Amino acid sequence: MHQLLLLRHAKSSWDDPSLADHARPLNARGRRAARLMAEEMARRGLCPDLVLVSSARRTLQTLEALQPFEETPIVTVSDELYLAPWQTILAVLQRVPDTVRSVLLIGHNPGLHELALNLIPAEERMRPAAARLRQGYPTAALCEFAVIGPWRTLREGGARLLHFLAPRDLPGADAVTGAEEGA
Repeated sequence: MHQLLLLRHAKSSWDDPSLADHARPLNARGRRAARLMAEEMARRGLCPDLVLVSSARRTLQTLEALQPFEETPIVTVSDELYLAPWQTILAVLQRVPDTVRSVLLIGHNPGLHELALNLIPAEERMRPAAARLRQGYPTAALCEFAVIGPWRTLREGGARLLHFLAPRDLPGADAVTGAEEGA
């Protein structure tokens, strides 16, 4: 069995309208939320073997906030993941070697949200975590999936959603105020 962790980048800043979207950094709330998620991941023992991360500044800064991991994963920065549709993200995951047990993918909505929804088998879509995921995928939120079979055969309905965590669910969430729905 493989583990797939899908993390949406933390809240980014819109303070400088001259910056290209790709260059937008995290804002203060985003940095706090990413640190909270890092603490929760460590508490749960979520330590990827491989990190696939979009080349956008906000995704790279989200990754920085998660480190150090208990073990040092291989990190692959990918232009292909920048604002990618879910089908592209799925294709990237299908290229992961089967020797990789756990993958953390840090990306963007709407592709990440659509991928997460499409991975859930039809018979599990009414479970509480899946129902909550359907309502939205906030910034710095994390889905943990169990993937049975080789990465190359991952397809729609091919993973079991184990957990869906948003920063507001975590201890210390009072430091991250307001809705986390923005980019």
